[in-house]
Amino acid sequence: MTQTVTNCSLADNNSLTRLSPAKINLFLHITGKRADGYHNLQTVFRLLDWGDYLQFTLTDMIDTPNAAQVNTSIDQQAAALTQQLISLKGAASITDNVADNLIFKAAKALLAYVISIAQLPQSLHAISITLDKHLPMGAGLGGGSSNAATTLLALNELWQLNLNQDELLKIATTIGADVPIFIFGQDAIAMGIGEELTSIDLPNQHYLILTPNAHVNTAELFAHPKLNRDIAPLSTKTITHQSRDYLSNLNSPYQNVFTPVVISLAPAVEEALSYLQGLEADTLGTARMTGSGSAVFLPLGASVAADKALLNQWIANAPCAGYVVESL
Repeated sequence: MTQTVTNCSLADNNSLTRLSPAKINLFLHITGKRADGYHNLQTVFRLLDWGDYLQFTLTDMIDTPNAAQVNTSIDQQAAALTQQLISLKGAASITDNVADNLIFKAAKALLAYVISIAQLPQSLHAISITLDKHLPMGAGLGGGSSNAATTLLALNELWQLNLNQDELLKIATTIGADVPIFIFGQDAIAMGIGEELTSIDLPNQHYLILTPNAHVNTAELFAHPKLNRDIAPLSTKTITHQSRDYLSNLNSPYQNVFTPVVISLAPAVEEALSYLQGLEADTLGTARMTGSGSAVFLPLGASVAADKALLNQWIANAPCAGYVVESL
């Protein structure tokens, strides 16, 4: 597998800016509960040309401690070093404590890994990270996970750690279930808890996405008595060959198992989804929810995607914020 860099640009010798893209789930199944308490999933991820932006600016060089001479755990060493090396701007509204932010956690996980394999450089640049946030939180668009993955990729490059994609995927899995897809960097079938990824070649598409102001606790959703947790698992071959049943339209057995639960708990999501369903006849696509919500989306045919006036009218009439986006 090759490491994919998305929309990377060097503003100057000391600054790197990257798109931290959103994702949508074309369908989302739960195929069972694991012994460790997590659930096995099946989904197809699509990456979008829309997201947050992260700017990484190199500042002072910092000498790193010799891990063999430090009488603390790897986790403690990584935490202390992250505090020295990373400053984060633009995330105050997301987490009160910077150490709880997924960007900061990604830097810490990366440092912990290179310490654990005895490849920590003798000195590293301190880096100021500025987050330009566009994706709403709790929308099922993977914003925080994408920020974490984008941070891993950028720091690996800027610190010249030379970790390969498999190593970065291993680190990503320790941060969160959706982080690996953004390291993978391409549309993929995902299984397990989201870390078992198989690339899939899908045609380019446009989507109308609505982001209602609603958030349902993920733990509450997974514990909900009406959540379908035993969808029959499908092979990657079957999912690859049946893409016509979840690309523009969503045909059985493909579904998002969280949708009926979320719309029963969040009227704003139900309203947004109902609005898109009213446009299905014009687009010949099936409206649906991404992830565990709250964002909903409608695939657009080529002629509709090209009709800017019509799309502007649909967005203006929508019950919440709307965006027309394209697959990467």
